[in-house]
Amino acid sequence: MSRHAIVLAAGAGRRFGGRKLLAPWRGAPLLQGAVRAALGTRTERVTVVLGADAREVRGAMVGLDDPRLATVTAADWRAGLSASLRAGVRALPDDASACVVFLGDMPEASAALADALLDRVEAGAPAARPAHAAGPAHPIAFGRGVFTGLMVLTGDRGARDLLCALGEAVAHIPVSDDGAVFDIDHPGDLERWGGPK
Repeated sequence: MSRHAIVLAAGAGRRFGGRKLLAPWRGAPLLQGAVRAALGTRTERVTVVLGADAREVRGAMVGLDDPRLATVTAADWRAGLSASLRAGVRALPDDASACVVFLGDMPEASAALADALLDRVEAGAPAARPAHAAGPAHPIAFGRGVFTGLMVLTGDRGARDLLCALGEAVAHIPVSDDGAVFDIDHPGDLERWGGPK
């Protein structure tokens, strides 16, 4: 059995004005933040799901030389976040026991948090997510038992409905790190938060 990371990077970034994941963030393309976090986890493979501007987004990962890094393209990425999630889960090997899902526009995601979430899933929880005072947080980990449920999701809501259906079975890890809730939606977010750490 093996654990894996998925980075969702297929969206067009319409609210941003397009090509969001290629925008500069602290000296590198924005996408690299989430991918570096995923590569920092104790996982067998990191699969980045491409869609809009696939060639350019793949190019944004140049320099991230890690044999665990792979890409897959969601041909139906226009159908929303669920299409990207389905493509990522479909790419998992048959022996995958758990996966943790990062969002490509969350450059301050935590590898340590992702590993802790995967640990909770491997201990028996069907899914695990961070609990932050500011609201919904990421990344989110899923166990093998819910992969089928992830594969039938539709629309642009991601796994929200599935997590709601799992209810109290979902493990929660309290966090105060704002990287778990910070995402880039508009160009102004880059100016406001993109300075040196």
